[in-house]
This record gives sequence, structure tokens and C-alpha cells, in this order.
Amino acid sequence: MGMQGTSHIVWDWNGTLFHDNEAIIGATNAAFAELGLEPLTLERYRALYCVPVPKFYERLMGRLPTDAEWQVMDEVFHRYYAEHRVACGLTAGAADLLVQWTSQGRSQSILSMYVHDELVPLVRGFGIEEHFLRVDGRIGPSGGSKSEHMVRHLRELTGVRPERTVVIGDAADDAVAARHAGAGAVLYTGGSHSRASLEEVGVPVVDTLAEAVAVAEELAA
Repeated sequence: MGMQGTSHIVWDWNGTLFHDNEAIIGATNAAFAELGLEPLTLERYRALYCVPVPKFYERLMGRLPTDAEWQVMDEVFHRYYAEHRVACGLTAGAADLLVQWTSQGRSQSILSMYVHDELVPLVRGFGIEEHFLRVDGRIGPSGGSKSEHMVRHLRELTGVRPERTVVIGDAADDAVAARHAGAGAVLYTGGSHSRASLEEVGVPVVDTLAEAVAVAEELAA
């Protein structure tokens, strides 16, 4: 893997390869409860969610959270999520798609804004780590954008060219990060965003990961 000119996929993790919508919504509502905010349904969450996350909270609160509020909400969110992610699994068909892409001599990696030290053992636990050139999670404070992380991620992948790379994710920020790094993008509707909000970004939007990989194959050719 990683030969010069090889088509490459950068996978998002949460809401894309990892089907954790229930844990995410529960963690979000636990964080909101700390400030007395009403709980969200999945539909409302997906209609309003955006990155950076403080802007998402601003949409719901009518203002940005204070630094103290953000710290409390972020801590509650991650504590709840860590407890409930164990009930979540890979998105249907994801493992087979990873095997197929690798078996065709192409390469892939993971770039996530989930904490790196928690992401790596989670990926390893599903027995899929061998399919990736790199598995990179977030190092440092939460709440930022993926764009700078994407540039660094691609730079550290030997033999991977941005113009032969496609990012597959569930959030508008995945497409923004891909564009920032000179890569293509496909957005998947099964995660954090509604189809309507994803279609505003101007990249292909699909309903299954199998469709995402098929489109990625065309874009990276």
C-alpha cells in the first residue's frame, strides 16, 4: 500500500465507519442538561449540527457558550460517550469494504477528531487496523476544524497524492478539510448531518458506504 499514484481513501470515524449516532446524541443531551437546555431528537441534531462544535451550541443557545460552560459540556459529553460507545459497532458493510479496497492494491487511512489515544485501541479492537496506512485522531483541545489536521495527515502518508485522494465522511467539515488539502470528498448521510445540509457543500452525497466507495473510486481515478 501507499505506492506512488495509488488511489487513496481517508475515512472519517465517528458517524462514518463507526455507527455511534445513539451514543453521540445521548452524550450531547447529557451535556445540554448541564445548562438546562432541552434534549434534541436525532432529526433536529442532524439538521443543526456543524463544526466547530461551539458554533453548533450557539445555534441552540442563541450565543456561544462561555469558556466555563464549554469546559463543563465538553467534559460531560466525553464522559457519557466513553461509557456508551461500547454498545456501538461498525457501520453495516464497512469491514467488507475495507478488505475489498485493500485487496485491489489501493490504500486507505483514518483521520478523526476523536481523541487519538482512544481512537487507536478502538479501531484495533474491531480487527481492522491492518487496512490503514495511518490512524490519526485528535491531539490537543477539542472544538476545532479538521482542515489543518487533513493537510498534515496527507503530508505524512508516503506516496499518497492529494489529487488521487478522496475523503469519505458524514460532516460538511470533512468536505471543507478535503478541499483545503487538495483532495476530493464524498459525504455519507448516515451520520451527523441531514442530506439537505450535506448537499449545500457541493460534493457528491450518498446514502451508503458502498456508494461512497464507488464514487471515491471514480473521483480518485
